[in-house]
Amino acid sequence: LETFGLGKVNELNWKNVLNLYACTECGRCEEQCPAANTDKPLSPKKIIHDIKVDLLDQADAVLSHNGEAIQPLVREEAEVTQDVLWSCTTCRACEDICPVNIEHLDFIIESRKHQVLMEAAFPPEVQETFTNLENQANPWGFSADTRADWCKNMGVPLMCDAPEADILWFVGCAGSFDDRGKKISQAMARVLQRAGVKFAILGPEEACNGDMARRAGNEYLAQMLMQQNAETLNQYKPKQILTSCPHCYNILKNEYGQFDAKYPVLNHADYLLSLHSQGRLVPKGNSLGNLTFHDSCYLGRWNGITQSPRDLLRSMNNGQLTELERIGDKGFCCGAGGGRMFMEETLGKRINMDRAEEVMRSGCATVTAACPFCATMLSDGLRDNESEIVVKDIAEIVDEATRES
Repeated sequence: LETFGLGKVNELNWKNVLNLYACTECGRCEEQCPAANTDKPLSPKKIIHDIKVDLLDQADAVLSHNGEAIQPLVREEAEVTQDVLWSCTTCRACEDICPVNIEHLDFIIESRKHQVLMEAAFPPEVQETFTNLENQANPWGFSADTRADWCKNMGVPLMCDAPEADILWFVGCAGSFDDRGKKISQAMARVLQRAGVKFAILGPEEACNGDMARRAGNEYLAQMLMQQNAETLNQYKPKQILTSCPHCYNILKNEYGQFDAKYPVLNHADYLLSLHSQGRLVPKGNSLGNLTFHDSCYLGRWNGITQSPRDLLRSMNNGQLTELERIGDKGFCCGAGGGRMFMEETLGKRINMDRAEEVMRSGCATVTAACPFCATMLSDGLRDNESEIVVKDIAEIVDEATRES
């Protein structure tokens, strides 16, 4: 290839063009979009319209195959700007609600890919993240050798020492390095040990799953990380892979097949519920208070998993669970997806603030999540709203509910 990503409208494939022509401009995508709802310059409906107008305006040059005459999609006078492209959280609310199945993210992520790989044009703070991923295989830049330090003295085995383990737990970067994520991982480890699960982790052999780099347009870096993990997985050939991060779950389950590393992948909500159903995780009647649940986009809309976390929480809390206003496939993003966890949010209202305000209206003392990024974003939003609502992962809830009081 001479270029990467979507730089000019003549690089659209037939499905992209069909998407442009199919739009009925009903506006449902705009109503659901967290960027549009918080006064960002991105509107899913408008970006489809603007690219279609650009295609029609440059039709003569496209039809005559005069590539030199075709203007870039992102240019000084164009409607599609850097701010438009980088406002997207890849939550998929637009695609999920679209009555004609338009795939808005194809345009956005492919355009990001061109900007990153061909133009070196991306938010400046992401450069450090890319560098950290390249050098240490995690976005924070901590030494890769310390990836298993979170479970020191917990008796958590490494896969190299227990290759016959029933479950390979892919802990993820947040669960290994982020202070909040490490507490979630420790709770998850205690729960698995309590249930008698024979599991192991990769530790220093694990690298970032590649999701952040891929959604942020750095496809070269994403494939490097994915290939590294694929080789490690194919070395051990795990029976099942367990994840406690929806981003790990989605990419391992749906995209690692591109690198011949296709294995059964479980998310921790489904798996913990199955352990409970088997009688291996029994709640002890500990009071957990009034709970509500925030849907992760990559678990809910991307993979259709909305019911098992709720069933798990109800089973741990005497059947009690209060729902938020926007739930399930209509759940509202926390603002961290699409690499935005590592970008500044300077335009419009902060997405996590919007969601935090909704959590506060629920009247609950605790909001639960099934994603370490969601937990961080909700905690920040609630703190900025001076709220005392506590944010916990479902693993922490199960840990509290099943331990001896």
